[in-house]
Amino acid sequence: MSFVTRPDPTAELLQQLAPVGRLRAAINYGNPVLAQKDAISGEPRGVSVDLAYALGQQLGLAVELVGYDIAGKVLEAVDDQAWDVAFLAIDPQRATQISFTSPYVLIEGGYLVPNNSPFLMPSELDRAGVRIAVGKGAAYDLYLSRTLKDAQLVRAPTSAAAIELFVSEGLDAAAGVKQPLAAYAASHRNVRVLEGRFMAIEQAMALPAGRPLAQQYLQAFIEQHKASGFVADALARSGQGDVTVAPAQR
Repeated sequence: MSFVTRPDPTAELLQQLAPVGRLRAAINYGNPVLAQKDAISGEPRGVSVDLAYALGQQLGLAVELVGYDIAGKVLEAVDDQAWDVAFLAIDPQRATQISFTSPYVLIEGGYLVPNNSPFLMPSELDRAGVRIAVGKGAAYDLYLSRTLKDAQLVRAPTSAAAIELFVSEGLDAAAGVKQPLAAYAASHRNVRVLEGRFMAIEQAMALPAGRPLAQQYLQAFIEQHKASGFVADALARSGQGDVTVAPAQR
């Protein structure tokens, strides 16, 4: 198995990866597959948190976690130079501002619908008059904005708020990551998650565009941490053992 060669952490590399002298990692708590706060201690946990600390340890840098409640706010903060690395879904619109590694986790975008909904498959929802709640700026918001032809997106501030909006406004569906949708459906018998997916969401490490040495380093870092089992172990520790680790990039 081969990996992209990881350069040694030279002064130039460290300047690109951590220009303020510590590694500032943007953590998106809006995606509970990647990051959560411990129910008792409130401490950050999850695969993206573990990867951030592993990267800091490898570089010999202190790590500062910069929390966000939605992915869209992570992207908005890039121009303010508020973070150095992030954990986001790969999307061509985002790629105009940030660079991505290969994915480390694959998750599915799905729909939550009322139990009495006539829809059985995600493809059936794209029709006139259908209203779908979505978290503003999420990867699935960006994707559905490009691909839906007839259905209407109704945006909420966060992905969790999209579920609330779906319920309170009597919308036809809520779009989101399938795991939290399934967790909601498990405790609310009046809704269900449709079989299948409308998109595969590739979650990757990201950094501000224009930092080629840093991107090369992160690419090797993420491939090695997939191959070593680190990503799979981190998912399992945070209760996300059913999530798919992305295949190695050859």
